[in-house]
Amino acid sequence: MNAIAITEPGGPKVLQPVQRPIPEPGPGEVRIAVRAAGVNRPDMLQRQGAYPPPKGASDLPGLEVSGTIDALGEGVSRWSAGNQVCALVPGGGYAEYCIAHASNCLPLPAGFTFTEAAAVPETFFTVWHNVFERGGLGRGETMLVHGGASGIGTTAIQLAVAFGARVIVTAGTDEKCRACVALGAYRAINYRSEDFVDAVRNATDGHGADVILDMVGGDYIDRNYSAAAIDGRIVQIAFLKGRKAEADFSKLMMKRLTHTGSTLRARSVEFKARLASELDEAVWPLLEQRKVAPVIDMIFPLADAWRAHERMDEGAHTGKIVLDVA
Repeated sequence: MNAIAITEPGGPKVLQPVQRPIPEPGPGEVRIAVRAAGVNRPDMLQRQGAYPPPKGASDLPGLEVSGTIDALGEGVSRWSAGNQVCALVPGGGYAEYCIAHASNCLPLPAGFTFTEAAAVPETFFTVWHNVFERGGLGRGETMLVHGGASGIGTTAIQLAVAFGARVIVTAGTDEKCRACVALGAYRAINYRSEDFVDAVRNATDGHGADVILDMVGGDYIDRNYSAAAIDGRIVQIAFLKGRKAEADFSKLMMKRLTHTGSTLRARSVEFKARLASELDEAVWPLLEQRKVAPVIDMIFPLADAWRAHERMDEGAHTGKIVLDVA
């Protein structure tokens, strides 16, 4: 099969087309004839040598795919050959065939193209767990999302609004801010020209953000404590500005803040299966009604995966970047 491999740690052009044997599904697994694959920030980190795949996972990048099941492993009963699905996978998505655990697959949302469906699993699993489970975002609360125009950000805006919350975002250009408002954000802050702490306070009449979803880290950590509401929850999912920072932890105590975080890729199959089941019940109807949908920035052929990574490295994208495998 055709696939894209990381030939050595480095920039986008270390992604090179290769030929690999077609994988065989093991017990509880399915093989998907891939039609499209999502591109995500962890793929960039893996390419740079900073985020190795979990033990037993494919060394090929790619954490989410859509396509048609063409082979079943022992014990699989929910799916049949020919079913159209999207799936969260621990690796191997940049290829014509990919192995997924049957419990980590979801049906292609009605009316969705394969390209759209491939942009769903990684971001929707991540947002559901971190915003609604770890962050406990509730109806009527205010959430601050850093990186509002990213794949995670555009998903978080839509889901939070769909479940009755108010969303404030930060983004790096006025154009991205306008895109976030069009998706339902109450307020979009251009962090290059405004201080987000003051802007959040002003937008909430001094209350602050009940939940903060942060993928920036660095000096944002202390500023998040300032922007958070009493009893606020800050959920860390990445560190684009660095893993180390100075922070005034008295704010954590005085405001009774909770600062938590998580990663998804290394979590167990069973954990991801639970998330899949919850998404199937609570979010899939919203997708099929088009009340929420992934925002697609650009689509590249599989052979040009390096161009997709280049696009993400530049930081100019809004929403998801997808590879057309078919």
